[in-house]
Amino acid sequence: MGRAEREQLNRTLNQHLNTIHETFQLLDQTPPSTLEKVSWEKVMQMGDQVTKQATIAGMLWNGETPEVRALEENMASYFNILQGFLLLSHGSIVGAGPTLSSCVHASVKQVVDSSFKLLKESVSLYGARNKDGKFSMPQLAGAVWEACSALKKTPATNVTAIGRAMTQVAVSMKDVLREMKELKPGSSDLTDEASNESSIEAEIEPQDDKISSDGDLGNDLSPEEMRVAQLAIAVVSETLVVIKELIRTITSLLKRENPNDSSNLVDSLEKLLRMCQGIGIQIDELGASLYPPQEVPTMKAALGKISSFVDDMQAELQNLKGNLEAFCQACTCLKSSLGQLESAVGCPGTVDLETRVQKIDLNN
Repeated sequence: MGRAEREQLNRTLNQHLNTIHETFQLLDQTPPSTLEKVSWEKVMQMGDQVTKQATIAGMLWNGETPEVRALEENMASYFNILQGFLLLSHGSIVGAGPTLSSCVHASVKQVVDSSFKLLKESVSLYGARNKDGKFSMPQLAGAVWEACSALKKTPATNVTAIGRAMTQVAVSMKDVLREMKELKPGSSDLTDEASNESSIEAEIEPQDDKISSDGDLGNDLSPEEMRVAQLAIAVVSETLVVIKELIRTITSLLKRENPNDSSNLVDSLEKLLRMCQGIGIQIDELGASLYPPQEVPTMKAALGKISSFVDDMQAELQNLKGNLEAFCQACTCLKSSLGQLESAVGCPGTVDLETRVQKIDLNN
């Protein structure tokens, strides 16, 4: 009898799972503009209902093994609420750009996945010989609570989603900058020029934490390579200023718009975000190329792409007709730093791996 009941529960569960899978696929589709837009607040309210139902599902296993009917009724109620949650979530992305849609999709998926794990465990426990598994139910219910709570942190508008994504690019750049500053010369007997470059580094970011010299990577940089690293640090620092000014410029543009009705800006903002992310990728490439032996071709390619992205960003912002004075000034400073680094890696004093290998072969 226990085996038949368990098979019945599995069939019921799979039917519900298939229905939810089909509904979840709606989030991969762009909703028609004629569909009424749902506020994110309503989605969060439905998330609260999912949390309550997850609590009930967990409490069913507090005592003796629940009856099949109780489990089936709980599943039906749970999936009914989850279905409504998905439909509201789909309605919330009316007019959403790729960035906002991606944020919503990720948040909703967490709720769905954690709910599936909870209900699958509930069914697997029924009829099992070892009932110790029931102690996992509170943890699985807790995962649902956390997923639903995270909905409150999900951006509700295109502007917020894009702004957060741009900020994340800046955060990643700061991480690269921190790693670049861990690069150290191969000898404490530096030339006066290298010592001067170290003072320039300190002026760029005086607030950074002191870096330990023990176990640092890149301790064998030559004075020429250290000079390149110092100039690269300046490039990343200036790039961070450009990103900050970009966000400020966008913020000022939005002051003349209704944040909830900025559809005319969404396409431009998405383009600017892609450019920011493109610059972030090149900053990663630049940082990685500084470790000895320094990869000059990679540096040059990254510098060229960063310069191109900056030009595209300026052109896109000019189309929006905002106040670009501070942003353009930041771009000018960055272009100057790019030019200095490009000159440094192009000078005879900078050598790449192939040249080093040739010298080694000749000496031997």
